[in-house]
Amino acid sequence: MELSVQGLNLRHTVDPGQTTRLARLAEDLGMRGWWASEHVVLPSPAPADTPMNPLEPILDPLVHLSFVAAVTERLELGTAIIILPQRNPLVLAKQVASLDHLSRGRFTLGVGAGYLEPELTAVGVPMAERGARTDEYLDAMNALWRQEAPSFDGKFTRFANVDAHPKPADQRIVVGGHSQAAYRRAVSRGHGWYGIAANAEDLRRSLAGLRKAADQVDRPEHLGRLRIHLVQAPTPPTRADADTYRELGVDELVLFPTYDTGPDEIALEMENFVKLG
Repeated sequence: MELSVQGLNLRHTVDPGQTTRLARLAEDLGMRGWWASEHVVLPSPAPADTPMNPLEPILDPLVHLSFVAAVTERLELGTAIIILPQRNPLVLAKQVASLDHLSRGRFTLGVGAGYLEPELTAVGVPMAERGARTDEYLDAMNALWRQEAPSFDGKFTRFANVDAHPKPADQRIVVGGHSQAAYRRAVSRGHGWYGIAANAEDLRRSLAGLRKAADQVDRPEHLGRLRIHLVQAPTPPTRADADTYRELGVDELVLFPTYDTGPDEIALEMENFVKLG
């Protein structure tokens, strides 16, 4: 089971110097990856269903990861997650291909449909359309990346007689979410599933949902085995937690550092976390 870290493009770690320090520490500790979160805007005041404070800084994940790519050599990079229906799929496809190229193939695109209606509304996406847009945008981006003469004719996206280079050699995609629609999306369109669990029982429920989805939709052969990426929150995992997740088939366990701690405390959390490997 590989170990990674998420959430250092927000709060107390948006300073470039601290980002450099912690990213290089993650690499030196042998962590596999560095995942960055996204919110374009946040509802203000904050509703009860989100822990995010609208006054706290959050860096755009692709811009942040471009910086991290420049100050590291081996660390895998990923978004956890991009709220896909808020993005223009062709513009995002170009950004993803560019970041993958500049990082020498280290980038994984993590996507989800989003859950904050005020955020979706603010960027012009009806809440009721977020799932359909997510599925279609994934298909449109793959058409641009994979087809020799790219074209796509969907409800929200249409293009033909265009092309874009460079193309990622084999862009990795993970899908986040805990609805049955998200599980089906992960099975049918993702190399992996990215989830959050408070404990092993939460994970078992998600794994059951993924098994159900596998009975409902086909999985393209080129995607291979579905990888499981997991964050335990709100408390960091113990040795017993890590052993259980390993037994349940988690491929990558991701640390989300404790809220309201500074860079020094986060560095210590990272050092303790890798001891679970």
